[in-house]
Amino acid sequence: MLVSAVTLGCALLLGQVEEPEASAEAPVEQAPEPPAEPEPWDFQMAVPTAASPRFPYDGVQIRCLALPPTPAVPSGQWRARCDDAKKECLVSPAQVLDSQGHETDQPLPRADWCVSRVMTPETTRQYRLVPAIAEAPPGWYRDERGRVLQYNFDLHRRVYVGGAWAPRWLRETDRLDERARVDFGVELEWPEKPDRLHRMTLLDTELYLGDAPSYDATLLRYDFRSQNNAPLFRVTTFYGRPRRFDVYANLGFWMEVLHGEQVRREDVHADFLNVAATHVTLDLWHSEDLVSYVRVRAGPSLERDRTNGFYTLVPAAVLEGDFTLDRDGFHHVRFGAEAQKVLLAESVEGRPLRPERLRLRAGYEFILLAINDQPVSVTLDGRGTWRDDVANAPAGWEWSAQAGLRFSLWAPARRSAPVSAPGKG
Repeated sequence: MLVSAVTLGCALLLGQVEEPEASAEAPVEQAPEPPAEPEPWDFQMAVPTAASPRFPYDGVQIRCLALPPTPAVPSGQWRARCDDAKKECLVSPAQVLDSQGHETDQPLPRADWCVSRVMTPETTRQYRLVPAIAEAPPGWYRDERGRVLQYNFDLHRRVYVGGAWAPRWLRETDRLDERARVDFGVELEWPEKPDRLHRMTLLDTELYLGDAPSYDATLLRYDFRSQNNAPLFRVTTFYGRPRRFDVYANLGFWMEVLHGEQVRREDVHADFLNVAATHVTLDLWHSEDLVSYVRVRAGPSLERDRTNGFYTLVPAAVLEGDFTLDRDGFHHVRFGAEAQKVLLAESVEGRPLRPERLRLRAGYEFILLAINDQPVSVTLDGRGTWRDDVANAPAGWEWSAQAGLRFSLWAPARRSAPVSAPGKG
């Protein structure tokens, strides 16, 4: 009984204690809200047109963009050149477009690689996107479909092969030879400094077929020219106020190794092999880049008369010019006049002891079109030769008018080519 009474008393006492107010002071924890999903971007980037701006070719990093797919560019792959200060990007498709303006699987040729994972969609939305035509290297042009074409050619750096109709008229006998010419060779040119230029020609060969077949071939020809900034001498005049005139000596060097020639006159022929020739050159005028010039050169050569079996010494003097007439290298004019005297020759019946030669030549070459960016040019050439070094053949003039086509297998853009000009100037 006593235990039951104590238990009942404790229960009544605990029932009278007031419970604290719930959540009066304790904070209530709230469940975190799920992150808001970005609104879908329905931006539709337009492809460039012929009037669209162009990427500058200045070495600035190109960025890769992933944009919402469009009917023209379903892959959503684009390239961008961005101005972060202006918040503006020039944008072009990353693939070449077909004739209908839809992307193909062909990447843009001759374009810089873009850098991946640089601009996220969130960052891209902060920029103004302008449809544009991708960059092109100097001497090349890119159209609105992303295709490139070369419009600037250096015909002093090429591998060429060609052919021409080349009839010859012998004045003394009033005879016309119907001939065709096949020619090929390699031309190289490189600057050492802004005031020095080297040229080399390898396997310069002309084969004449038809009446009086013959050949003219050179294994190696080398040419070095320079611009001398110090005058050779100064001329001062004193009529009126004193005036000074500087005269420069822009000297150079020319050489030729193994030049073979076969000559046919009537029923006789002669074969000559010029073993080596060295000339000193003096530019009367040249362009700022040394590519075009008018000059004189003179020097000796060692020649083998293969028909008669002896060596001779042949000094020569030449006046010649080479002009590139336009910025893009489409038009070229060349001319030359050369006089030679054959010395130390043995006596040969039917020709003088010291024969002479005179050669005249003028030519014009212009690019007609290009196949796979390799130029096809038209060559027009007029030549005249007087010589009396062929035994038992009448001395006199022979004239030749030649017209043909020449295909250059490799002709890069000129070193002075402009950057991404809008078409050929």
